[in-house]
Amino acid sequence: MLFNSLGFLLFLPLVVLVFWLLPQRFRLTWMLAISLGFYASFGASNLGYLAVVAGVALVAGRYLLQHDSRHRKLAAWGGVGAILALLFVLRYYDPLVAGTGLPTHGLTAPAGFSFYAFMAIALLIDRYRAPDRSRAGAAEDVTFIAWFPRILAGPIQRVRPFVRELGKRAHPKPAFLALGAQLFLWGLVKKAVVADNLAPFVDRTYAIPEFAVPLELIIATYFFAFQVYCDFSGYTDMARGASLMFGLKLPENFKRPYFSGSIGEFWSRRWHITLADWFRDYVYYPFVGEHRTAFRMYAGIMLVFLLSGIWHAGLGYGIGWGFLVWGVLNGLLLWVERALRAPRRRLAETVGDGAAGMLYRVFVSVLVFHLIMVTWIFFRAGDLSDALTVLTRIWTALPEIPSLIGRYPFTAEHRFLAGLIAALLLVELVLERKTWVRRLAALPRGVRWSAWYACLFALILLGRWQGESFVYMQF
Repeated sequence: MLFNSLGFLLFLPLVVLVFWLLPQRFRLTWMLAISLGFYASFGASNLGYLAVVAGVALVAGRYLLQHDSRHRKLAAWGGVGAILALLFVLRYYDPLVAGTGLPTHGLTAPAGFSFYAFMAIALLIDRYRAPDRSRAGAAEDVTFIAWFPRILAGPIQRVRPFVRELGKRAHPKPAFLALGAQLFLWGLVKKAVVADNLAPFVDRTYAIPEFAVPLELIIATYFFAFQVYCDFSGYTDMARGASLMFGLKLPENFKRPYFSGSIGEFWSRRWHITLADWFRDYVYYPFVGEHRTAFRMYAGIMLVFLLSGIWHAGLGYGIGWGFLVWGVLNGLLLWVERALRAPRRRLAETVGDGAAGMLYRVFVSVLVFHLIMVTWIFFRAGDLSDALTVLTRIWTALPEIPSLIGRYPFTAEHRFLAGLIAALLLVELVLERKTWVRRLAALPRGVRWSAWYACLFALILLGRWQGESFVYMQF
């Protein structure tokens, strides 16, 4: 029951209505029940994996709340180790033992496993560091891990804000319901109209990179950058919108990342923000420690991106080494950026805030986008060999690109997909400029709501409704 399926579009308003009709003392039980039912719709066996992770987090988490003994560290790291061990076995055991003579078992991680595993790990570490005994119950903990809008692909939330949100609203707020519906609608447009229309072109081109026209590979790479963004951020918008209908605020996970002014800004403040926060708090800071030497900071950056690449690489049916290269490349880009921080700052001060400064910022954003786009090739290609083929064919054709563009037979499909991206960027540009947003908010209600009617018409006329799964569900 994917977010972009008819079943979910019927399921969501029904469960929200029942939630607000129930007495408050039954609402938490209802949230847990519908979360388990939703996850079971992807396979009843999924509940077994969820039960193991939730059980480990619940037992270890209860111990951490109820004891101050020297065994707390053992409980915390034992729980974290058990969850990581299960994650490793499900994602890497079969690929690693294939061809060694050891038995394989057809193991693969179920949809969303990494995301709720990461949240369970965050729960245990936070409880170990600073136990909050005021409002921590077993039902709250399990609902936190299993909450259905974000179980498949995040955002990766922390338990304390989630538990605080649970008891805030006893009655429905029309503003929350309207904002939740609007946010869900915008996420659905990004997924069904933009991402799913771009996907066939990208899939077709990347399926045979050695035979594809170099210009077609370039176009497909541009299209994939927006496909993966709209697919993932669309899921997050829908998850946040669905949660708002229950009166719950989930953390923002994307902030118009392709307008980033640096690689660091892209990864820490605009793209998959909650995963970046997770790696920062539970990997980078513990590794770097209190004495932040330059060596430790550079090593910590690469460690984070190596682990991110390894996490993406374990797909259960094989190890995607291209993801590891993708992680290393981004780590290297951050190394270079950090090493050049002083001259970059001086250059920005020199150009100032006028027209020259604006042109400089646009140039930097375009440069950052293209550097990220090059790394996306390793993310999207079928394997490392295909990624190198794509890069080689594009690189050798670069001198001829102007003449190739003049001779290339652009079709209605190209123009339609480019138009979708242009419309998306226009909306994002408006949202990026706070003064423009305030002006729009001051417009009459009918004018403002016309944008949402336009989204509905776009879904009806342009949306693809084949129930395409979300890219990040596989991770």
